[in-house]
Amino acid sequence: MEQGRNLGLAGRSRALVVLEDGTSFSGWTFVGEGEVSGEVVFTTSMVGYQETLTDPSYRGQILLFTYPLIGNYGVIPGDEESTKIQAAAVLVREYTTYHSNWASEKSLSDLLEENGTLGVEGIDTRALTRHLRDKGAMRGIISTVEHNVNVLQERANAHPKMVGLDLASSTTELSEPTLLPAFGEERCRIVALDYGVKGSIYKELRSRGASVLAVPGSTPAAEVLAEEPDGVFLSNGPGDPAALEDAVANLRGLLGEKPVFGICLGHQLLGLALGCKTYKMPFGHHGANHPVRNLRTGHIEITSQNHGFAVSRENLPEGVELTHHNLYDDTVEGLASPSLGAWSVQYHPESSPGPRDSGYLFDEFVEDISERKARV
Repeated sequence: MEQGRNLGLAGRSRALVVLEDGTSFSGWTFVGEGEVSGEVVFTTSMVGYQETLTDPSYRGQILLFTYPLIGNYGVIPGDEESTKIQAAAVLVREYTTYHSNWASEKSLSDLLEENGTLGVEGIDTRALTRHLRDKGAMRGIISTVEHNVNVLQERANAHPKMVGLDLASSTTELSEPTLLPAFGEERCRIVALDYGVKGSIYKELRSRGASVLAVPGSTPAAEVLAEEPDGVFLSNGPGDPAALEDAVANLRGLLGEKPVFGICLGHQLLGLALGCKTYKMPFGHHGANHPVRNLRTGHIEITSQNHGFAVSRENLPEGVELTHHNLYDDTVEGLASPSLGAWSVQYHPESSPGPRDSGYLFDEFVEDISERKARV
């Protein structure tokens, strides 16, 4: 069967994937050629490749899909999370040349080609996933022009490590504040610090009656407070939260002044601002099947996640409460500081893609700040 597939790949380039430890895998390009390096991570989501690839939290990473068949429903307008592909390259077991969906307007390969993103199929994705799971996410390189493993290993090791890397500052698509009005009657006004936000997050807030003033994540606390928002939202984004020292300092100027809610990178930055510590996870959480327990209610949510760093649960500062934890590995999934009116979750309640178990978090945030507004 593999021989038959290779015969059908005439004219495509052979691609070699080499990890920083020298482990190599081979495949064939279905889009592009050349050489790309980055941290290699795997996602277990079965659907939603369009949303995943345009998620700014994957900025600069080589993305491996564990689901074996990718591309079968094409690309659907409006399902993107940002204006471009954020992943550095894509690795799949099998790419579907012919897509079929009534809403699709182009193929995944068309989208990748428009963005200059390399796509490789024929990779033994199960073996590569098991290796990353056992050894941890690591830097890697894909090349169609160099096939010497030792040379490519050296180049993979020359790529910057994710620890200490500030990617959020260069990922946000905002250059100036942008007002996004509520869908329908306005209930409250939110200032959103954008570190590389997923577009569907703003849609969830706006659909609940929140007008959102999106500002760059570097916006000083004084400028945020000058807008007199009813609440402040901290977005997701890529990279190491500990590298964003100015962002953490800004957040400390907001705590206790306005209610604050953070997601993903925003959760990690809030944790740092509250005095917690963060660390690099072995291979992170990437997928739409992570069980999380809400410690306040006892309920379990199946969640969508995408992060390589986490807040340490060791020695949580006084006044900081653990609100959610992961049932796979007991990592921190939610924090709260009731006295400061600040809380956050590590996962993605907008669930794009993923299950809809966690949408109540947006309800609670908008309801809380709307009630506070009414009492003033």
